[in-house]
Order: sequence, then structure tokens, then C-alpha cells
Amino acid sequence: MKNPDPRLEAFGRLLQIMDELRAQCPWDMKQTMETLRPLTIEEMYELADAILKSDMEEVKKELGDVMLHLVFYAKIGSEKGAFDITDVLNAICEKLISRHPHIYGDVKVSGEEEVKQNWEKLKLREGKKSVLEGVPNSLPAMVKATRIQEKARGVGFDWDNQEQVFEKVQEELQELQTEVKAGDQAKVEGEFGDLLFSMINYARFLEVNPENALERTNQKFIQRFQYLESKAAGQGRSLAEMSLTEMDVFWNEAKKQA
Repeated sequence: MKNPDPRLEAFGRLLQIMDELRAQCPWDMKQTMETLRPLTIEEMYELADAILKSDMEEVKKELGDVMLHLVFYAKIGSEKGAFDITDVLNAICEKLISRHPHIYGDVKVSGEEEVKQNWEKLKLREGKKSVLEGVPNSLPAMVKATRIQEKARGVGFDWDNQEQVFEKVQEELQELQTEVKAGDQAKVEGEFGDLLFSMINYARFLEVNPENALERTNQKFIQRFQYLESKAAGQGRSLAEMSLTEMDVFWNEAKKQA
């Protein structure tokens, strides 16, 4: 007799615990999809933080939290008679098989880019009117811009090379500077958005994730700024009492430690 798959045992254990919590715990009994939604978003950001820190133990923990939420939504769906965890898992399995005809069919692909292009074409065949329909409205703007560009690229709407994109960045920067000098705030905002969009496009051609890059810079700034604060406190001073030149001394020290 084959030994049971420990993955299936662990997943079954989680489902059993979810059933028990939903039936017995006052907090769990009270939750709805709507009340879970903001908590799920928070959990996803915590997972994203752990990934950027390359903290595998924390990634494991946060993945568990996210998994709990997925099971929780499925439990509520089953109570409503809409779907259960079996429906959820079978649906994603069928979609993966359908979207990978180069694995489960006789389609030939030359590489990753052709896989992405086929993915978008298949989605249109499934009834979507636009390749951009799959981009959630509530995504943060930078992530949203990245996904829009990736999906447009999937159907061939893209620049030929990164030099063209960099020229576009320079063009948008010039247009921004022109509107700044003109003093029309609405046009300044519009051109600033165009510049950001073109920078995100350039990041894609450089194979840099702009969200990750900016967050790493955020964390770097926080680390250096807090070093500056600690050095000032060590002298019994606050930053407000220091000149920019004095602060620059500590800032440069912090940069050397990075």
C-alpha cells in the first residue's frame, strides 16, 4: 500500500481545522468575504515584504496565512451554495491545462515569449473582449502599469528595443519640463504620469521589476535616515536642530555602511 502524500494530508488537515473554526470560533463564524478582503490584502503585502527580504522562514509563514484565507473564502462559498474548495481546485486545474497546449496538447512554442502570447490569445478565445480585462482596477498604479504593458506586449503591441524606450523616456522628460515652466498644474500631472509610465516600460525592457526596485530604494532610504536620526540622538540633538551640511556627514556614513 502506498504511503499517503504528506501534501494531501496537510491540506486535508487545514480544511478540517477550517471547518471546526467556522463552526465553533466566534470570530471565524462572524467573517464574510467582505470582512476578509482587507485582511487578505494586508497578508499579501506581508508576503511581498518577506519575499523582498529573502526571509524564507517568513515567506513560509506568510504563505500559510494566505493559504488560510483561500480556504476561508472557499468555505464561505460552500455555505452559500456557490462553490466549494473542490470546485476551486478543479477550475484552476482545467484552466492551466487549457492555457498550456504546448504541454497538454500538440502546440509547439519557441520559448517564454511565445507562451505569453498564446496565453493572451487563448483568453480572448474564452470570451474576453480585451486583453486588458484581466488587470484589476484596484491594483496600485505602478503594478497596474506594469501589468497593462505586459498584456499589451503579449499581443505584439510593444517597442522593438530598449533604445527606443529610452528615447521615449527622454521625450517625456522634456515634455514634463516644458509644462513645469508653463505652470499648468493639470498638464504637469499628466506629463509626470506619462514619464512614470515610460520609465516603467523601460524597466520592463531592462528586466527590472519597478515595484521591487522602488521598494528596495524605500528600504535603503529608511535605513540611512534612521542611522542619521540615531547619530543625531547620540549627540543629544534632533534633526531639526542640525544644518543640512551636518546631516550630510551622517548620511554619507550611512551610505558607506550599506
